[in-house]
Amino acid sequence: MKKVRPYPQAVISQKAARALKAGHPWVFEGEVKAILPSPADGREGVNGDMVDLVEENGTWQGAGLVSMASKIRVRLVSRNANDRFDAGFWHRRLQWAWQHRKVTMGARALPGCEPDTNCCRVVFSEADGLPGLIVDRYEDVLVAQVGTVGMERLKGTLLPLLVHVLREDGQEIRGVYERNDSPARAKDGLPLQKGWFDLSGTGLSLPTPESARVMVRENGIAFDLDVENSQKTGFFLDQKYNRRAVRQIAGGRRVLDCFCHVGPFGLNAAAGGADFVRCVDVSQTAIDLARENARINRLDANMGFTCANVLEYLPQLAHDRQLLRDEGGPFDLIVLDPPAFTKSRGTVQHAIKGYREINEAAMRLLPRGGYLATCSCSHFMTRDLLARAISEAAHAANVQLKQVEERQQAPDHPILWGVPETHYLDFFIFQVV
Repeated sequence: MKKVRPYPQAVISQKAARALKAGHPWVFEGEVKAILPSPADGREGVNGDMVDLVEENGTWQGAGLVSMASKIRVRLVSRNANDRFDAGFWHRRLQWAWQHRKVTMGARALPGCEPDTNCCRVVFSEADGLPGLIVDRYEDVLVAQVGTVGMERLKGTLLPLLVHVLREDGQEIRGVYERNDSPARAKDGLPLQKGWFDLSGTGLSLPTPESARVMVRENGIAFDLDVENSQKTGFFLDQKYNRRAVRQIAGGRRVLDCFCHVGPFGLNAAAGGADFVRCVDVSQTAIDLARENARINRLDANMGFTCANVLEYLPQLAHDRQLLRDEGGPFDLIVLDPPAFTKSRGTVQHAIKGYREINEAAMRLLPRGGYLATCSCSHFMTRDLLARAISEAAHAANVQLKQVEERQQAPDHPILWGVPETHYLDFFIFQVV
């Protein structure tokens, strides 16, 4: 590069350079050979700084945010040497992120229902060029997760800018709630905390909201969410269209919704005309919320709720016909939406066994002609590994599967090619034949 740039430099290995050229945005700890002062003014790089990524021969490969305590030492932000990382740059990034949601989801709402962008993921970290930042929208509340020291330093700029971007587009936002209570923050040496982000000094004139409870609508169904205490940021938005797919085949069926959380799959099935829906989850809190959400939507008359460990519950149903009848069965549509059975490469084989067992148990409960909706939400459990586990389960249950649909996460959780970590949700619907 001929131009002298103002940023400290991270000297990277050839392996890291090859990965960057292939499209992956991470440089790992062992791939950084040195962090040198800025060639413009001699400023030393500090934790969370923007740094230039250069090979040992001086070839520039991009710029990213450095995390001194993380194994992911630098997360790429830009491959354009002309970018300057001022408020205008971040404003454009946030505009692009919101525009993507409007384009991919803005015209897909069910007839007579709220816009699909009313509840969606607005920022998805690396997939939106904002590594370490996740922001979900729940009607007029944004819920942010800041996972890296670089984004922690920038959040005072980014979060008010995002509110500006949405309000410029006519979207009403009354507050931003930070859910920075994920243990993953410890990898960047960041403390855990949650609470309302102070927007009072940002020119937005927004007072701090009094409550973290939000009434939201998805697919025309109302959910009472507590964004302060519920899982993740409050809801699993990535399954929006997969829930709709289940709704479309639920009419006239008896549905078993396993790992139901606060009931979104079950409620969609009930709204789709299911004869009966049984929701099952190991968490009594989740079951109580699912029951309340059913009441709010006046769908509770044809729904039942059971607090149980699904891994034990499914085999019990298969072996106890009276229990099956008591629970509302036999069922001819079963939904399996388990939590991630693996969060590391080292536990994948154990996860494969778990997915195989729950799918086999479900298939043994279904009659010929019944339907199975099943998924995995871990990028370590790849699509092919999940398909293999399902195939082995079908063989063990002595059934054949007719594929109805193969789906992924909703487009507000975009998959960035070359970055397999952004592809984490795979979803299948089968008929048992």
